[in-house]
Parts: sequence; C-alpha cells; structure tokens
Amino acid sequence: MKYEKNSYVEGFSFCSLIIAGAFLYWGFNGVRNSLWNIIQIVIGLSILISQIRAFTNKPKLRNIVLNEFTQNPNISNEEISKNTGISPKDIKAIILDLKGSGQLRGTFSQTTGKMQLVEISKQPEKEDKEIEIQTSGDQRFCRECGTEIDKNEEAQYCPYCGSKN
Repeated sequence: MKYEKNSYVEGFSFCSLIIAGAFLYWGFNGVRNSLWNIIQIVIGLSILISQIRAFTNKPKLRNIVLNEFTQNPNISNEEISKNTGISPKDIKAIILDLKGSGQLRGTFSQTTGKMQLVEISKQPEKEDKEIEIQTSGDQRFCRECGTEIDKNEEAQYCPYCGSKN
C-alpha cells in the first residue's frame, strides 16, 4: 500500500467524484471519434480510480494504527507516526474514527501524550463505560485525540477534536 501524506483526511472527496462524472459524461456524449472526447474520458477515469483507491486505503490505514496500539498500548501519536510513516494529522483523524466506531477505547495522558487505559475490540460495543481520568496541573495533551495543547493557553477545548479538557 502506498501512503501519500494526509491521504486519510484529504484523500476522498465527493466533489472529485462529481467532476469525474462530468468528464465521463462529456467524453461519452460529445462528438464521436474526437481526440478531445478520449482525453475527457481518460481524465474522468483517472479521477475515479484515484478516488476508489483513496476510499479503499482508509480501512488499511485504520488497521495499521490499530495494530500499533495492539503491539504497544501506551504509544503516542508521534511514535506511531515515526513507526508507520503516516502523518500526525491522519493519525489523529484515524484515532477519532476508531474511537467513534468503538474499536478503540482509552484516553491520552495529559502530561506525556501517551495512550492509557486502552481497550481494543474488533466489534463495536453498544454500551458506554465511564473512564476514570487522572488529571494534573500540567495539561499538555488532549485526552481524547492526543493533540498537544500549548501550556500557556488556558484552552478549555482541544483545537483539533473539540473535546473539553
């Protein structure tokens, strides 16, 4: 699998599918046997193929990040990025998707940025469990997505995921 930077967050777009459909429509419904029609069909097919690849790569990237948490439950976003080559922006989005689907549960330490209280499940759970969180005076990382928060700011919400810290 070839990974391109920020392909998880920015890879798939419905607008690109619409543009691909327009190129294909113009290519197939234009003047027959014209070079311009062939070019439009090729452009439409290449956009469509790239969007299909971006859509099918998302589960693979999720599995890679989930595997990193399986191997080392107390890992930080930066360590996952170094181990896998996936951008930190994509790792944050993948973690939030995994948590939203119920495949990954846990919080990030607010002082070290490493995951703690990790639960990994292949099947999403229906019930919500309360997770006890130990807070300290030095809040530096979001406990939901692991984003670093500036110490000097008195931020109540994470700048990336919006959770209350």
